[in-house]
Amino acid sequence: MNEKTVRAQIAVGVQTYEKYFGRKPRGIWLPECGYIPEADQYLKEFGIEYIITESHGILYANPTPIYGTFAPIVSPNGIIAFGRDIESSRQVWSSINGYPGDFNYREFYRDIGYDAPYDYIKPYIASNGARVHTGIKYYRITGKDCPKDYYNIQWAQDSCEKQAGHFFDSRNEQINRLASFTTNPPLIVCPYDAELFGHWWYEGPNFLYLLFKKVFYDQCNFKLITPSEYIDQYPLMQIATPCRSSWGANGYNEVWLNHTNDYAHKHLHQAGDRMVELANRFAGLEQSIPQNKTIYLRALNQCARELLLAQSSDWLFIITNGTMVDYAKKRIKEHIGRFTKLYNGLIQNQIDDEFIAFLEDIEKKDCIFPEIDYKIYR
Repeated sequence: MNEKTVRAQIAVGVQTYEKYFGRKPRGIWLPECGYIPEADQYLKEFGIEYIITESHGILYANPTPIYGTFAPIVSPNGIIAFGRDIESSRQVWSSINGYPGDFNYREFYRDIGYDAPYDYIKPYIASNGARVHTGIKYYRITGKDCPKDYYNIQWAQDSCEKQAGHFFDSRNEQINRLASFTTNPPLIVCPYDAELFGHWWYEGPNFLYLLFKKVFYDQCNFKLITPSEYIDQYPLMQIATPCRSSWGANGYNEVWLNHTNDYAHKHLHQAGDRMVELANRFAGLEQSIPQNKTIYLRALNQCARELLLAQSSDWLFIITNGTMVDYAKKRIKEHIGRFTKLYNGLIQNQIDDEFIAFLEDIEKKDCIFPEIDYKIYR
């Protein structure tokens, strides 16, 4: 793996955060809650003070942390690591008894885009006639392997209130158990995907509202705090190196590197090496001012976009899970193919009308990170 591509991913994350929040981030939630010690130098370079890791990233750190995940640790390189709390994560994420699976909640997978008669729904779905999600869903989860009942908003609200209360009480009890074992107040880190709330779990935002309302009005033995605030209030922490880890199945990297998807890595690595080659080869582009300078810049920046899109962890995850495998493989092939065509044109100086037309087409299709600068790969 070319570590310059790791550096570039962190650079893009920091730049994107700064664009939308108007300031540099102090922390980062690395992709898939993943961590490798080699990333520390790049995190430090971009001013990142802390990361969020999976629970065992802390529990199996070297040396073993005294307080487990209930206090952050700091790596020898100066990166602070907060570990995801096991108990609070299970209450939300468990596929068996997690809150989003409550039978009173809205069923995500039943949508009138697929349920309604075709002639009725055709004017409201994709222009090519393909059925798609409309966002209109009439059913609740109801149960497993059974006919679905209609959604009842009051029942869903009742479940939300009950579960917000359960989560609130559970944190009170948890902190009571822990308080006598830690020097600083015990910390419960509760990170969840943003897409859970309101997307997969339609009632999720209401759950958060009710929970925060209870924290504000009801008597409790804890307060809400951000990692940055915790670092500022309690700067002394144990030095330990988090272990390589992720929140993928079995806790490490096999979701993204196994016999079903390993073929992709040689192409991703080659594209990463080539991107670094391009960034260095055209390092003096602004000074040399070649003919078609603007096209060169656009093509180089588009190469960076295509590489980042090809490197998305979702594609390898989808292939491993066996869901929409053809689509995931298609996306990897498309982005690597587009990158390679641009790379060949730039290296061979074949910036003709066909090249420009191709560039304009994929700039419209893959327009993520509009401010990206290929020089981050130098």
